[in-house]
Amino acid sequence: MAAPLRARKTKASSTRKSRKKPGMFSHLKRGITGLVVLIILVLVLGVLVNQALKKNKHGQVMGPIAAIPEVQRHPVHPPAEIKPPDFEIYPKTEPAIPPVREVLTKPHPPQKGKLPSIAIIIDDIGYDSKIAEKFIGLNAAITLSILPHSPYQRQIIKMAREKGLDLMLHLPMEPLEYPAVNPGPGALMTTMLPDALIRQLNDDLDAVPYIKGVNNHMGSKLTASSDQMNQILSSIKKRDLFFIDSRTTAESQARSSARLFQVPYAERDVFLDNVQDPEAIRKQFRLLLQKALINGQALAIGHPHALTFQILQEELPEIQKKVTIVPASSMVHPAG
Repeated sequence: MAAPLRARKTKASSTRKSRKKPGMFSHLKRGITGLVVLIILVLVLGVLVNQALKKNKHGQVMGPIAAIPEVQRHPVHPPAEIKPPDFEIYPKTEPAIPPVREVLTKPHPPQKGKLPSIAIIIDDIGYDSKIAEKFIGLNAAITLSILPHSPYQRQIIKMAREKGLDLMLHLPMEPLEYPAVNPGPGALMTTMLPDALIRQLNDDLDAVPYIKGVNNHMGSKLTASSDQMNQILSSIKKRDLFFIDSRTTAESQARSSARLFQVPYAERDVFLDNVQDPEAIRKQFRLLLQKALINGQALAIGHPHALTFQILQEELPEIQKKVTIVPASSMVHPAG
């Protein structure tokens, strides 16, 4: 009896062992499968996060807004918190009386019976459609210079073209005061490598259609860089555009670069509204007329201030008796 009992126990023990082995393999198999699935999920999640954080060419984080068409991202009425960039950084000193300007070609005093010419460029356009519409509505050949990537530029361009006005790109450039003063979206910086500078320049040029020329927004630091102004004027030449130097620094190299690449060129004679005071602005208009009488022509730059518009509207009838207001494109000459 003892021997059969031991045999049964051995057989039962063997059966229990054989049942345990498949259970252990099964658990191990399920564990490996779960681990593989977890790894796949982690990899997929990593790809999704990487795509979500991928940056665009401007270095901005791309999120769900990237799928929205451009026209929807820049609505006709952008939110009130959109703040325009700072207006011009004016030179610290300007001549008190107008000397005979050193022009690129020989001065041409007005011919007998012919009025001298002035051009008035209104800079920093694109962030206030109402004030832009007021300037466009004046009975004069005002030129508008538009900041790239500005929220109202499309409707302003449409209104200006209906009136036959000249359009320019107001190209943001690094001022000496940077970073305390930011020139705004699309700015060209002295720290940019040549390829990055040209990419940003082309992006700005493409952003504002129907332009005939370019002038600098700020730029007291960058316009003093001969190499970078050569790069900029070279690209402007390829697009058959002119360049007007806002002259925010006496160290500007724009003229020599324009001469080198034979880009039609002119310089600002007067800032109309660097002091926001009615009498100060009227005085600048008188200075503009005086320079036009001396040289036969003169070029002024103003900004979309309500006070600037008010004074211009009031002075316009008298101004038009003494000079002819022409588009900025009529003021440029070969740099020689």
